[in-house]
Amino acid sequence: MKSVRVAVVGAGVIGFSTAVCVAEALPFCSVTLLAEKFSPDTTSDGAAGILFAERFPDIPLERQKRWFKDSFNHLLAIAQSQHSAEAGVMLSSGWHIFKEVPADKKPFWSESVIGFRFMTEGELKRFPDHKFGQAFTTIKCECSSYLPWLEKRFRKAGGQVEQRMVKSLHELSNSFDIIVNCSGLGSKTLVGDNKVYPVRGQVLKVKAPWLQHFIRDGDGKTYIYPGIHSVTIGGTRQEGDWRLQVDEGDTKSILVRCSRLEPSLSKANVLGEWVGLRPSRKNPRVEREEVHLQGRRLHVVHNYGHGGWGVTLAWGTALDALGLVRQCLHEMLLQAKL
Repeated sequence: MKSVRVAVVGAGVIGFSTAVCVAEALPFCSVTLLAEKFSPDTTSDGAAGILFAERFPDIPLERQKRWFKDSFNHLLAIAQSQHSAEAGVMLSSGWHIFKEVPADKKPFWSESVIGFRFMTEGELKRFPDHKFGQAFTTIKCECSSYLPWLEKRFRKAGGQVEQRMVKSLHELSNSFDIIVNCSGLGSKTLVGDNKVYPVRGQVLKVKAPWLQHFIRDGDGKTYIYPGIHSVTIGGTRQEGDWRLQVDEGDTKSILVRCSRLEPSLSKANVLGEWVGLRPSRKNPRVEREEVHLQGRRLHVVHNYGHGGWGVTLAWGTALDALGLVRQCLHEMLLQAKL
């Protein structure tokens, strides 16, 4: 088959992961990534980027397990390689603590992380308001380093990058054979998906090099994630809130809540504040469809709507999207023979 033209729309962690998977696995495809914004201006750039997951209600659990495991193993290999510092990928150990014992004491991803166990009574003494906790080692992936690293990897595989705003799939219908839609919240307008909505997240970056362990409180609204250059503390989870400006009330609330868990934070210098809109959906959309545009039958693969779990599931869903691109190619080959 002569070179098949593939467009990937979106330059966040889902877009670049998918573009790399397609470009590396299918060298006969010419892959172009198109986006209005690139790192450091994507939603992914501000993400704490620590690998955790929550269950989506309508996606088979085995598929969710695979997404998590594939992403974890991919990032673990980077964390254990010479690329770790440049890619911004590191191992991170710590505690997930709960005020009440959760219904699901052993989450579905517990077998993929390293050394998962329940916290001892002695460990829990440090958090007197909490009755239960999980201790384990996971991965932290800092997208401000990881996205430029993925872009280099994508270009090395022959991928091309174009900065432009794609307002509709019509614009791409004559230039490409397959479109992979990784536009996140942009899918609301790009493909008219009203099931995708923003969940506003605000975080602070603080200088606290003495902190070595992550702490995440129950529902994940309060967390402390030490990184390579700073500690990310948060956060907020405000559904349907489109505000991108920093809210001083949220900043104060984050500092108070996090200092309760880790009193030394009250002495930490705030390096910066950041707000992003998580592209949320009841379930992520990882599927393909055929659309008819300007008399052409076009194959579209969707991979978006991961909410706060984009970094966690990016590589796993990218591999799924690659499988869907392969299905499209198979059908195109059959059509060409008819």
